[in-house]
Amino acid sequence: MKIDEAPDRRTRERVVRSILVNGPSTAAGLAERLELTPAAVRRHLDLLVEEGAVEPRDPRPGVHRGRGRPAKLFALTEHGREGFDQQYDDLAVSALRFVAETAGEAGVREFAQRRAAFIKQGFESVSAADPSLSPAQALARVFTDAGYAASVRELPIVNGQAVGEQLCQQHCPVSHVAHEFPQLCEAETAAISQVLGTHVQRLATIAHGDGVCTTCIPHAAQVSSKTSMKEQVTA
Repeated sequence: MKIDEAPDRRTRERVVRSILVNGPSTAAGLAERLELTPAAVRRHLDLLVEEGAVEPRDPRPGVHRGRGRPAKLFALTEHGREGFDQQYDDLAVSALRFVAETAGEAGVREFAQRRAAFIKQGFESVSAADPSLSPAQALARVFTDAGYAASVRELPIVNGQAVGEQLCQQHCPVSHVAHEFPQLCEAETAAISQVLGTHVQRLATIAHGDGVCTTCIPHAAQVSSKTSMKEQVTA
């Protein structure tokens, strides 16, 4: 008797998408999120590891609290990301190589800047439609609409003051292209700085092998405070 494998395949797709959206996850975290038993999740993870779609990683030092051995995190591999909006990578890389050969570095940068224009356009429309969103939350919505599966996390409080937020992009539809042409990442970071009117710092990118793209965004109060101080010094 042949067993229908479709339900198992759909469950594995749910596991992969959950890791894509939420970032590297433990088996227990996936089980809770997907309302599955830990044993079932581990079985699917074992198969995904065999397929090369997922890889186990040790948690970062200092993250684990409590007794016992820290649980492994499971992250998507490059192979695992291939099924998400990356069908045209080869064509895009070839096109940018042509731009680099015919127009040089300046041509690639101009292309990257034009592509990143969606950030400013989307930020203005999203902020106008929902003023209750923080700048980071508005950006997360813009990037999610563009296929980046973005979210926002609060940064730790320092000296009793909220430092800011972290924009996390769990997926990058151009990561394979940006690996060869980092100008795409640089243009996105510059566009984020431009719409916020302050310097932001990218700590990690999927294009360089990290599990998620992370950008630190200071709170508006800090930005305005720094701007006022700068104006006082230059006055």
